[in-house]
Amino acid sequence: MGIRTRRARKHASTHAVGFSIAGVFGFIALFALALALSLGAVVDSWLQDLPDYESADAYLVAEPTIVYAADGTEIAEYYLQNRRSVTLDDISDYVRKGTVDVEDERFYQHNGVDPQGILRAIASQLSGRSEGASTITQQLVRNTVLSSEQFDLTLKRKVREAYIAIQMEKTYSKDQILNMYLNTIYYGEGAYGIEAASVTYFNKHASELTLAEAATLVGIPNSPSYYDPFVNPDACVERRNKVLGNMLEMGDITQDEYNEATTEELTLNPGSLQDETTGSYPYFTDYVKTLLQNDFDNDTILKGGLRVYTTLEPDKQNAADEAVNSLVSSSGNDELSAALVSIDNTNGHIVAMVGGTNYGYDQSKGQSSINLAISQRQAGSSFKPFMLMAAMVDGMNPSVILNCNSPMQITSTWTPHNYENAQYGYVSLARATELSSNTAYAQVVMAVGVDKLIETAHLMGIDSDLSSVPSLVLGSSGVTPLEMCEAYSVFATNGVHRDAIAITKIEDRNGNTVYEHEDDPEQVIDEGVAQDAREVLEGVVDAGYTTSYVHRYFTANQPAGGKTGTSDKADNLWFCGFTPQLTTTVWCGNRDNNQAAHYKGALASTPTTAQPIWTDYMNTVLKGLDREEFPKSTETVTYKDNSSWDFVGTPASTNSSSSWNTVTDSTTTTRNTENTTSTTPTETEETNTHSTETNSGTGGNGGNGGNGGNGGNGGTGENTGTNTGTNTGTNTGTNTGENTGTNTGANTGGAPGQ
Repeated sequence: MGIRTRRARKHASTHAVGFSIAGVFGFIALFALALALSLGAVVDSWLQDLPDYESADAYLVAEPTIVYAADGTEIAEYYLQNRRSVTLDDISDYVRKGTVDVEDERFYQHNGVDPQGILRAIASQLSGRSEGASTITQQLVRNTVLSSEQFDLTLKRKVREAYIAIQMEKTYSKDQILNMYLNTIYYGEGAYGIEAASVTYFNKHASELTLAEAATLVGIPNSPSYYDPFVNPDACVERRNKVLGNMLEMGDITQDEYNEATTEELTLNPGSLQDETTGSYPYFTDYVKTLLQNDFDNDTILKGGLRVYTTLEPDKQNAADEAVNSLVSSSGNDELSAALVSIDNTNGHIVAMVGGTNYGYDQSKGQSSINLAISQRQAGSSFKPFMLMAAMVDGMNPSVILNCNSPMQITSTWTPHNYENAQYGYVSLARATELSSNTAYAQVVMAVGVDKLIETAHLMGIDSDLSSVPSLVLGSSGVTPLEMCEAYSVFATNGVHRDAIAITKIEDRNGNTVYEHEDDPEQVIDEGVAQDAREVLEGVVDAGYTTSYVHRYFTANQPAGGKTGTSDKADNLWFCGFTPQLTTTVWCGNRDNNQAAHYKGALASTPTTAQPIWTDYMNTVLKGLDREEFPKSTETVTYKDNSSWDFVGTPASTNSSSSWNTVTDSTTTTRNTENTTSTTPTETEETNTHSTETNSGTGGNGGNGGNGGNGGNGGTGENTGTNTGTNTGTNTGTNTGENTGTNTGANTGGAPGQ
C-alpha cells in the first residue's frame, strides 16, 4: 500500500473516531437535557401544592393563651405545647452565637441552602460519620410551614424544604429567622423555644443564662431525649462542651471562658411557666376556656397566643376557697361539696367562683372535673323570690294576706306542704317569704300564672330551661349557682340586669384587641317594684327565721337581703344573698349523687352549710368597708287592691277592707308593715312550728291564741275593750291579744284556725 493510500485510510479513521466521540457527547447532552427537563417537570409537580409560605402567619409557632386576673397577675395558660415566644433582645448572646456555631456556622453567608454544608455532610457520610446538612432556615421551615411533612424522609420533602427556605430568606432578615428558630425548636421535657427551656431547666429567663447554661441548652435539640440533663447528665455535659468547643473555634468566646465553662458543674434548677393549664383557680379558668370555645377554635386557644383578661379578684377568690374548703373539710362527710359564685353588682363581674372542693377528683375514673358553679341543681325555696317579683310586677302588694297552713290542696294532683308541715296561719306575702311558706307561694303561682314566673326569671338572668308546672315556684327545675347569682343581683340594683361576665378583654399574639366588654345594663324591672321586693328579702334576713345563721353571724356593716333554699330530700342546700356591693350564691350538697346531704353525722341544713360559707366569705371581703346603702327609688308603686286577688286556699273575705289588711290604702305601698309578731325563731332551716301573735286592726279583730282560731271580726266601729263578739270559729289557743277598737257590729264568723 502506498503512502497516499495509508494516509487516506488514516484520515478516514480519524474522522470516524471524531464522529463517534461527538455522538457520545451529543447523546449525553441530549440525555442530560431530557433528564433535566424531566426532573424539572417532577420538581415542578412537587412544588405545586406548597403551603402559603409567603404569609407571616405561616412561620408563627404555637404559643399558649395566657389568662390574667383582674389585677393583672397571670392565673393560667392553655397550651398544646409548653412554649413562650420572646424577642431576640430577650435571648442571651451566648445562645444566639452558640446555636449558629453548632447548627449552621455559615448561617450569615448562605441564602437558605448551604452547598458547602451539603458537600461536607456527604463527605461525613462516606467516612462513616454523621453530620446534618440542613440550615437553620431549612429547620425552621420544617418545624413550621412543613410541620406536617417533617417526618417524611423523601427527596420531595427536601426539595420543597430547600425551595421555601430560599424564598423565606428573600423576605426575612437573618436575625428574624434566627429569632423564629429559637422560639420554635424543641428542647425536651415538653419545652418548645428557648424561653420555655430556660425556665424548665434553670428557672430563669433566656436573657439571664450564663455561658455554661446557654451551651447546655444549645446542645439539647440535637437529641432532646439523649441529652436530657435530668435523665442523662453526663451525655448532656459532653454535648455542652462540644458546643463550647465550636464557639471557641469560631472565635465567639475566649480560651479562658471556654476553660471556666467546661469545668463548671451542671447545676439544674427546675421551674415551670405554668404548673397546670388550669392554673391556681381551676374551676374559674376552666369556665373561661369554655367561653373562649364559643368564639375560637381549639387551635387558636391552645396555640394562638391569646391574652385573656378576666374579672377574677384573687383576694376574693382566696376568701371564697377558704370559706368553702373550711366548712366541707370539717363536715365529716367525704361526699359533701359546695359551690360559690360572687358578682360585683356595679358591673356584673364574676369576682370569685368555686366549683367544688377537690379539682380533678374524678380524673381516676377517666372523667373530667365537674364545675358545680355551672351545674344545674334544684333551687328549692331560693326560687321563690322570682315568684315574688313576678307577682309584684303583676300588681300584687306584698301586704296581701294568705292562708299559710299546711298541707293544702292546690290542684287535683298537687298538695304542697310547708317544711316539716309547719302551720303559719294567716300572714302577709312578705311574712310568708320570711317563713318560706310553700302553701302561700303555691297559691301565688296559681293566681299569677307559671308563664309570668318563667318570664320574670328569664328577664332577671335565669337561662336554664324551666318546666312550665306550678311546682316550679318551689324550685323543682334545675338551675346553676352562676345564673342564680346573676338573677339575685337584680334585687340589689333596683331592677337593673347585667350579664355575669368573666372576660373583660382579649388580645391576639400581636397585642391587638379582638374583644372588649362594654357594660350594658338593662332596667328589666321597674325600680320601685324591685325596691319593694328587695326590702322584702331584707326582711327575710332581718327576721332570722330561715336565715338564723346569717342573721346572727353576718357582722359586716352593710345592709343585706337574701333567701334560703332546700329541696325535698335535703340534697340541695342554698343561700343566695346580696349587699350593695356584692351578690353571692352558695350551693351545698353531695357532689356525685342526689342523696340527702349530711353534716357531722346529722342531716345537713342551710344553717349548717350554705349560710356559714356565705357569711364567712362576705364577712371577709366586706370587712373594713364603709357602709353603703341600696339605691333608692323615688317611684310610687301602684298595686292592685288586695281584695282583687283570688287565692285557691284563702277565703276572698280575708283581704276585704274590713279584714286583716293593715295597709290602709291597698293600691299604694312603700314598705309593708306586718300585722303580726313572733317569738324568737328556732335554728332549724325553714322551720317555725309555733308563733304567738297579737293583732290590732281597723275593725274589731280578736286576739290570736297560739295557733288556734281567730276571734270574730266585728264591724267597723271602735272596740275599747276585749273582743266581745261571737266567735263561731274554733279557738284552741289562749287569746292574749287585745282589741283596741269598739266592735259595734255582729260577728258572724272568724277566719279559719291558724
